[in-house]
Amino acid sequence: MLRGTKVGLRARHEDDIPILRTELYDDVAGSSRAESRPWRPIAPGSKDSRLVVDDKEEGHVPFSVVELDGGTLVGTATLWGIDNHHRSAHVGLGLLPSARGKGYGTDVVAVLCHYGFVVRSLQRLQIETLIDNTAMLRSAERNGFVREGVLRSSAWVMGEFLDEVLLGLLVHEWKAEVGAAGRA
Repeated sequence: MLRGTKVGLRARHEDDIPILRTELYDDVAGSSRAESRPWRPIAPGSKDSRLVVDDKEEGHVPFSVVELDGGTLVGTATLWGIDNHHRSAHVGLGLLPSARGKGYGTDVVAVLCHYGFVVRSLQRLQIETLIDNTAMLRSAERNGFVREGVLRSSAWVMGEFLDEVLLGLLVHEWKAEVGAAGRA
């Protein structure tokens, strides 16, 4: 398990799937904001790639997020679109409604940065999020991500186009940020 200060990122367990299905994916409005594809129902027992992990998929590494105190499942985290040639990847996370507002998002992003930069030896991590997703923007920026641009009207969400913010973090920026935090 990868450990942060509040959460751990571990492999997805079969027992996680019903909770994630009910609390994240069955929420049409929330799932529509989090996914780049249209919402559709997922049948019980389905091998849908949003829930079930394919260990052969090298470019997509999904985790279940658990509280370090007690091991309660609080969400998902993913490094996706991993490009080993350009040494880059995208960061994604989804927290259960009961876990939001507790600082878990910032910790998840920090652990994904460690995984991407230290374990995978990546050069760049990137986040795309809706412009009104203040929690994700705050979590990214607290970890040193820089706003690089706005993708105007790029996300179709529940009947309207929304802007997305593009954020990036390079390994040398992250090392400087980690070093500065360690000296504080």
